[in-house]
Amino acid sequence: MDNNTLSPLDRYADTLLRFCAGLSWLLLASLFAVILTTAYARAQETTCSGRNLIEEMAKSDPAKLETLRKEAAATPNSHGLLWKIEKPGVEASWLYGTMHLTDPRVLKLSNAAQKAYQAANMVVIETDEVMDPKGIMKVMAESPELMMFTDGTTLEKIIPADKLSAVKTALSERGISLGSVNRMQPWMLTSMLALPVCEMARKKQGIAFLDIKLAQEAKDKGKQIAGLETIRDQLGAMASLPAKFHIDGVVEMLALGPKMKDIFETMTVLYVQGDIGMIFPLMRSVSPDGTASGQNYAEFEEKMVNARNRTMAEHAEPILARGNAFIAVGALHLPGEQGLVSLLQKQNYKMTAQ
Repeated sequence: MDNNTLSPLDRYADTLLRFCAGLSWLLLASLFAVILTTAYARAQETTCSGRNLIEEMAKSDPAKLETLRKEAAATPNSHGLLWKIEKPGVEASWLYGTMHLTDPRVLKLSNAAQKAYQAANMVVIETDEVMDPKGIMKVMAESPELMMFTDGTTLEKIIPADKLSAVKTALSERGISLGSVNRMQPWMLTSMLALPVCEMARKKQGIAFLDIKLAQEAKDKGKQIAGLETIRDQLGAMASLPAKFHIDGVVEMLALGPKMKDIFETMTVLYVQGDIGMIFPLMRSVSPDGTASGQNYAEFEEKMVNARNRTMAEHAEPILARGNAFIAVGALHLPGEQGLVSLLQKQNYKMTAQ
C-alpha cells in the first residue's frame, strides 16, 4: 500500500510495530525500572488475554484474510526468523529476528536457532549499550532533550484537553501517574500506552526481553557481545521526527484502546509462526479510518527503519567477516527490499531461511 493512502491511525499502527520491534525494549528496559520504583503497579497479572484476530478473520471474512496473505507474500523475505549467512572463505553466521517482549512464547528459541546461538563465538544485538543501565543514564544526562522536555513544556500542556482523562486512565492501569512522566517526550508516552499491562508486570518482576536475555546469557558464558548501533543513534532518530507526529500518535494510540491486547496477541502468534510479513497488512486492516496523510510516516520509515537497516548492515560487515556470529535484531528489520536480508544479499552474502 502506498504511504500516501494510509490514514493517520493506519500510519501509527505501522509506527507502533516498527517502534516496538526496533526501539521500545531499549527504553522500557532502562526507564520503566526507574518509573515503577515510584509508582504502584496495580496490575500484577503476567498472562496476557488478547484474542487472535487472524483466527477471527478466517471465520468472519476469509476473502479479506486471503488478500492480506497475498500482500504479505509479495513482500521480499517475509517468512522466517532464522537466516544462515554465507560467503566463500568465511565461516557461516546467523541472523535472527527477535520480538522485544517477555512473552514465554517469544523467549523460547526454535531448536535450529538455539543450536546456532549456542555454537556462535559472538552474539550481536541492536545496541549492546542497553546492557549497562549506567550507560543509558549517561546518555540521558548528556543529552536530556532526546527523551525529556527541557524548555518547560509538559505532556499535560500539549495533549489535547479532551484526551487528558483517557491518557491518565491508561497510565493508571499501568501503575504510572501522568505527573511522573509529564516531562517525557510524547513518543515515550506512546510506548507506555502501547505495551500491554501484562508486559509491564513481567518487566517489573525482572523478566528480560528476548534480546537482553540472549546477550546476557552469552556474556555469562564468556562470549563476546557487540552492538550494531548506539543508544544515541536510536534516540536521536526518534527525537528528530516532527513533534506533531508524536502528539498525533498519543491520540491515535488511545483510539485503539482495548484492541491493543488483541493486536499484541496476534502479532505474537504471527511472530512465533515466522509470518512477519503478515504483521503490517494485518495492522492496516484492523485500524479505524482517518484522514490520509503519508508525509510524516514516510519520514519515520526512512529515519527509524531504512536508515537504521543500512547502518546495521554496514556495521555487521566486519563482524560477518570474522564468521560464526549470531546477530539478533527486531524481526521487522528483516523483510522488504530495504530489509536486512536484502541488504546483506547486496553485500554478496548468501541468505538462506532455516
